[in-house]
Amino acid sequence: MKEFLKDILKKAGLYYILQGSYRQFLFAVKRARCRISYAKYKGSGFECNCCGAVYSKFVPDHPSAENAAALEKNKVIAGYGENILCPHCLSTARERLLIAVMQKELLISGKKVLHFSPEKNIYNYLHSSNEIITADIEPLFYKRIDDHIKTEDATALSFSDNSFDLVIGNHILEHIPNDIKAMQEIRRVLKPGGRAILQVPYSASILTTIEEPGINDPERQSALFGQKDHVRIYLLQDYIDRLQQCGFKVTVTGYKELAPYYKNAIQPEEVFLSILK
Repeated sequence: MKEFLKDILKKAGLYYILQGSYRQFLFAVKRARCRISYAKYKGSGFECNCCGAVYSKFVPDHPSAENAAALEKNKVIAGYGENILCPHCLSTARERLLIAVMQKELLISGKKVLHFSPEKNIYNYLHSSNEIITADIEPLFYKRIDDHIKTEDATALSFSDNSFDLVIGNHILEHIPNDIKAMQEIRRVLKPGGRAILQVPYSASILTTIEEPGINDPERQSALFGQKDHVRIYLLQDYIDRLQQCGFKVTVTGYKELAPYYKNAIQPEEVFLSILK
């Protein structure tokens, strides 16, 4: 019944409007509650590099029950845990990590950027000093971030070769059945020497990547991969190998090397991948 109603609303052009408004309402309510309940923690400790707020602790974010078993069993670094959300703006640890690296190391300015499934804080950080094209296979979910977002399939991009200085796809490849084709397409549209930021959930503990590219069963996907629309859990080294097989140069910055960014409440044990054409 739920899917039937969704199809009707999509045909009527109402689904994304209603869903977007509902999400915005939930976000606003959660943000207001966090600002009130965490007011006593203001003043020292973690610093949000999205809004500038400082708190002694941030808001935890834990997976739902149907997703938790797969993530815990496979020891997946997936953006959950303590101190994940800024109490003031609800920025996520994965947003703050990217912004910290771009601020201190990459110095992204005057670039042409392709930003998949744009995250609001990353988009806002880059928008003022770069030319950004946003894209998603379901772009209407992101109209509130960028009204000009394009409909794009990451495995068959419409852009010319050597078009972009930077491509950002933060936590998208675990959703895409043919991830190799998406990697190849991203490399194709990058300029020589261009950079990709393609962080994903991963495990360093499993023996090999767990995947089922043709799966279309949300309940089973939650049980296997820890999210209803994921098709794999990457073994970290296998993910790096796939990128390299597609022609990228990959350098891993380990969590200990990310120590200057601990103050931004980044996720414990996460690594950052520097990916170059």
